[in-house]
Amino acid sequence: MPWSASWPERRPVRVRTPWSTPAADSAVLHSWVVEERAQFWGMNGASRELVQEIYEDVDRRDTHHAYMVRLDGEPVALFQTYEPTEDRVSYCYEVREGDIGVHLMLAPAAGRPRPGFSRTLIGSLTRFAFRDPAVLRAVAEPDASNAKALALLDRLGFVRHSEITLPEIDLPEVYLPEKRAVLAFLDRPAALPPAVSHA
Repeated sequence: MPWSASWPERRPVRVRTPWSTPAADSAVLHSWVVEERAQFWGMNGASRELVQEIYEDVDRRDTHHAYMVRLDGEPVALFQTYEPTEDRVSYCYEVREGDIGVHLMLAPAAGRPRPGFSRTLIGSLTRFAFRDPAVLRAVAEPDASNAKALALLDRLGFVRHSEITLPEIDLPEVYLPEKRAVLAFLDRPAALPPAVSHA
């Protein structure tokens, strides 16, 4: 069942369960990652087929998950979670029990401004990330030169820790170049943001 919340206009924001149809969603995601603004995702030159293969691989994993966030049925963001012990970030800090890694990409802005959307989205994703009581801290590692991502983390409440260098990963199924990143943490809130409604 989708995780949902609504903003002041009472329209639901849903975080769909992990990619059940990568073939269908890959067209939307491909249109996002090839934009110049998404250069930090490292897929600017990727074909739709490659994007689909990447997320089919994610879909097969128990340690990494991708979720499409939708408003009125339309995709508005991609939210990813992963176990830091199974990711290259584990080479850069001492992973604690209860840590969960997160990535967030917003859809291109379109149409009129949506009053209250950012606040509702942030609250919804915070509840979603910490829905498991065993999760005690969220970990993020955006590119150090990605000013927009860093500003978004600030809005989400993350605390910047240090700059790190994520090592190159060169495997048959995935290649990730070395990346200079900012390590940031968000401790589990004492009280999760309240849900306005559930659909």
